[in-house]
Amino acid sequence: MKRPYSAHAYSMGPIRRCYWAEAVTGEDLHAPAAEGALSADIAVIGGGYTGLNAALALAEAGEEVTLLDAEFPGWGASGRNGGFCCLGGARAADSVLDRLHGAGASAEVHRAEVASVAHVGALLERLGIDADRHSEGETVLAHSPQKMASLRAEKARLERTYGVTCTLVEREDLPAHGMTGPHYGALTLPIGFALHPRKYLAGLVGAAARAGVRMFGDSPVMAIERAGEGWALITPEARLTCRRLVLATNGYSAENVPAWMRHRFLPAQSSVIATRPMTQDELAAQGWTSHQMSYENRRLLHYFHLTPDNCMVFGQRGGLISTPGNEERIARRVRADFNAMFPAWEPVDSPFYWSGMVCLTAALRPFCGPVPEMPGVFAAFGYHGNGVAMGSYCGALLAALVRGEEPEGPYPRAFAAPLKRFPLGPVRRAWLAAEYSWTRLTER
Repeated sequence: MKRPYSAHAYSMGPIRRCYWAEAVTGEDLHAPAAEGALSADIAVIGGGYTGLNAALALAEAGEEVTLLDAEFPGWGASGRNGGFCCLGGARAADSVLDRLHGAGASAEVHRAEVASVAHVGALLERLGIDADRHSEGETVLAHSPQKMASLRAEKARLERTYGVTCTLVEREDLPAHGMTGPHYGALTLPIGFALHPRKYLAGLVGAAARAGVRMFGDSPVMAIERAGEGWALITPEARLTCRRLVLATNGYSAENVPAWMRHRFLPAQSSVIATRPMTQDELAAQGWTSHQMSYENRRLLHYFHLTPDNCMVFGQRGGLISTPGNEERIARRVRADFNAMFPAWEPVDSPFYWSGMVCLTAALRPFCGPVPEMPGVFAAFGYHGNGVAMGSYCGALLAALVRGEEPEGPYPRAFAAPLKRFPLGPVRRAWLAAEYSWTRLTER
């Protein structure tokens, strides 16, 4: 397989100290390797939220499904994210979506955002998954007076767009909300919640297995070939033939599996630390006692929340090179930013650090639909850092599309539209480097 980053990004290295793996290990999610000649009606490549949601919905509808993962289900971004189940998925402006995809296209995307959060919440309830759900919606924090002015202006638009009432908190009132820090105010949008991503994932794996999904790990798909009216998936130890195929590899996709993926996705590194559990006295010393999932309204954002056992999970974007040495440098940078935001917690250890890949597209919106010129093949990817909700929802959308049915929930025209390749494809990470450099220079 040809992938955009070095081998370290696709190894166990970036998740050796993952906080979420304390409760749900790779062994807990282990699946045997595929071997020999196998067949399935429907095959799913990728055992993250998209692949598992697609496989579960298909199996519950009576379909025969086999899922393959390169390592183990949830090894990729689904098992190592920040635990935000929230609105998002597209970064394209509403005006751009409406211009390119027709009047009302942006409203369709926003309805899908709301539906995606509701989809995950309903799954947790229906399947009885205890995923440490907490946080009432999502809080945006202003890191400058200008950004607070933007939040005040944005409140009415968000309320119109999502049909909710947002809560605006001025700077002087932040301590009363348990949010003492360097910020100039906050806005809470009451849609979404935080969770333990691997507990959600383990619940999906168990439900899929009970529904009859056959799952294999340690089975990277090295090639996809035409096989009669279907497809053959080649792994190191197996050849699996199928009639229909779902591609659900998102930021861990390969450029040549299949060739259609080439230059249509751009992985971007996100890095996270987590502290040890803190005492009530330690929380009070900083003045941050809120368990709201929160982020700053800056382009290279920080995102964070207290877990139910009072560990602070704190992440940020900005890595461009995945090597052991650079990971250590990024970890130090994340910790330095953490100390600047929460100075009273500087003595608190942060024994956990991990990183993973979010996935961008040139159109700045997800793709979810049939793959052009590959009959019977469907794909979903490009959630722009909001894959817990949107990746799950797109998996459910794919299940309906694979069966030739109309999806029950919103299916935006923008998601189904053909996806162009990135300009300067082989060196497209240069776009990220330029954006990051400009942002660091101009955003204070």
